[in-house]
Amino acid sequence: MSEENFKLSRRRFLQAGAVGTMLSAGYSASAIAQSDTPHLSDYQPEYFTAAEWDFIVAATDRLIPADGEGPGALDAHVPIFIDRQLVGSFGQAADWYMEGPHDPNAPAALGYQSPLTPAEAYRAGIAELNTWCKENHGAVFAELEKETKDAVLTSLEKGDIELADTKGANLFDLLLQNTKEGYFADPMYGGNHEMAAWNHIGFPGARASFREWVGIEKPYPLGPVDISGKRG
Repeated sequence: MSEENFKLSRRRFLQAGAVGTMLSAGYSASAIAQSDTPHLSDYQPEYFTAAEWDFIVAATDRLIPADGEGPGALDAHVPIFIDRQLVGSFGQAADWYMEGPHDPNAPAALGYQSPLTPAEAYRAGIAELNTWCKENHGAVFAELEKETKDAVLTSLEKGDIELADTKGANLFDLLLQNTKEGYFADPMYGGNHEMAAWNHIGFPGARASFREWVGIEKPYPLGPVDISGKRG
């Protein structure tokens, strides 16, 4: 499949993901970052190993690449967001019902169906997928050409690559969900660096009031404000 066919258009991705992500995501309180989050190149992962970090950086970069109209996932520090979520309550499934039975074929409405926490599912899934990549493409995911990365992610999304070690957890769904969250969440959580995503879509952020702008068909001129009060 071509790179163009694989990637959602940036406009469709943003329109589909922004509002739902910002309203529904349950971020880990213990994973809140300080306003002086280091740059992605200087960040030391808290959960991921070096090999796992390479995968997350490479995979999120293909889900929201930087060669479109707006900032890419790496510009927005999405990998930092995901790493910090996995060391917090989300990654540990601290407030989820995790007792069995677990039925991977159950309807999605019945919720998460794996005995593994999200953090454990990432670890198991990345290791198994890297093994699959080495066996089928001669290198781990992060070392593949971008067209091959896109093809691997497409196969993973379609279920053509089955990861038994995740025990029912869907690595692609987790990765896509967390990538969207890291792209649009308040910067206090480590992603959406410098409110890049909010600036791109014209979202006002945590401003106390912008009701007077609802329905006005022109770009919002004041820029976003994050929860800490910083202006974008």
